[in-house]
Amino acid sequence: MNDASYDGKRSFRYFGTDGFRGEAGVTVTALHAFKVGRVLGWYFCRKNGGKSRAVIGKDTRLSSYMLEYSLACGLTSSGCDAYILHVTTTPSVSFVTRCDGFDCGIMVSASHNAYYDNGIKLLNDRGEKMSDDVIALVESYLDGDMSPFGGELPFARGREIGRTVDYVSGRNRYIGYLISLSTCSYKGLRVGLDGANGSAFNIARSVFDALGAKTYVIGDSPDGLNVNDNVGSTHISAMQKLVKDNALDIGFAFDGDADRCIAVDENGEVVTGDEEMFVAARYLKSRGELSGNKIVCTTMSNGGLMKSLEKLGVECEICGVGDKVVCETMAKTGAVLGGERSGHVVFSKYGTTGDGLVTAIMIMEAVVENKCTLSELLKEYRSFPQVTLNVPAVDKVSAMRGVKELAERLGKELCVRTVVRPSGTERVVRIMVEGESEENCALACKILASRVAENED
Repeated sequence: MNDASYDGKRSFRYFGTDGFRGEAGVTVTALHAFKVGRVLGWYFCRKNGGKSRAVIGKDTRLSSYMLEYSLACGLTSSGCDAYILHVTTTPSVSFVTRCDGFDCGIMVSASHNAYYDNGIKLLNDRGEKMSDDVIALVESYLDGDMSPFGGELPFARGREIGRTVDYVSGRNRYIGYLISLSTCSYKGLRVGLDGANGSAFNIARSVFDALGAKTYVIGDSPDGLNVNDNVGSTHISAMQKLVKDNALDIGFAFDGDADRCIAVDENGEVVTGDEEMFVAARYLKSRGELSGNKIVCTTMSNGGLMKSLEKLGVECEICGVGDKVVCETMAKTGAVLGGERSGHVVFSKYGTTGDGLVTAIMIMEAVVENKCTLSELLKEYRSFPQVTLNVPAVDKVSAMRGVKELAERLGKELCVRTVVRPSGTERVVRIMVEGESEENCALACKILASRVAENED
């Protein structure tokens, strides 16, 4: 097989840090999805020397059905059987892929983006993000470059043609798996859940009801157009209001495909992925389960996380942004816990990708076993002032002209830490400034945002 090579430096045209994403019907079309399915079916059938199997999940966006069926068509026309999970979470696709022996998993979702965007996430047979060499093959075909395929990509014929299989049982098995992770009953606890009108809209309630919690649910009425619409982990004020209005013990908000989770404590205070990792690290260390007393976090994590964990004897390995990078760094260092401030948290004992529901369960375990509130578990945590901003950018390359140098200069002059990067999932440039002075952070953020905006003009 002539696999396209990848030297680790290539910038993909279609696939970013979290899959192929953009406006549905414009940037990500049914034809794109068909072609992605064609390549994957061809690749894995050739690799196996015969039939292959792929499993597909989707979120609640109107366009998810279009992309799901197009992917299935591409897969089956190349000889691969397509197993359909229907509306489910990205972590469930990862779980089913690795546990049920599939060659690959595909999730149709644009995660935290608005409904008019959609995307295609590819997972390998271990439920991890697909390797770059396979992504390179897909990109070649999308660009019309047939050289990696010997000049043509043949269609399957006769008995070689694939079939589609309803596989809702896989999703149900994942729900059972989540329930089995808890060692405690949540009876007597009042728990808020925000499904973001996305993948977790029904699954989260099923899990927490089964574990005995009294659940209060919002973001559980998807109509195809309202995913992440003023609900979910990126609109946390909805969960804060739910917790305060109903005197709840705790709340959890997920994003569109439920690989993120942001919590809210009993006082209505937001608990980001950094604080979640602090709670989880402390909990795992107390049980002797924090291998090497280390975790992995990204450059976007608050410096207070490192300082707070250092006092507990826990080391932080810092890596680049993206849960794929987090997982790779965890594998290299032997860390069993890692994640991002955005709420992507990975527990390697339970999965190979971020799982918002697993994160919620682990936080609940820490609360119940310690017989205390979430805010009490965070008494030893201190964060540094941090200002973040997303600046719209159509041409992200042009928008970054001279910004790195400016960020370095501001860092020295204002005694702040700056991170400025083009988003891999949205048409924005992300700016984060952190330091002891909140005023200096805000000033540096304002100056950097102005430069990005000027570059766009």
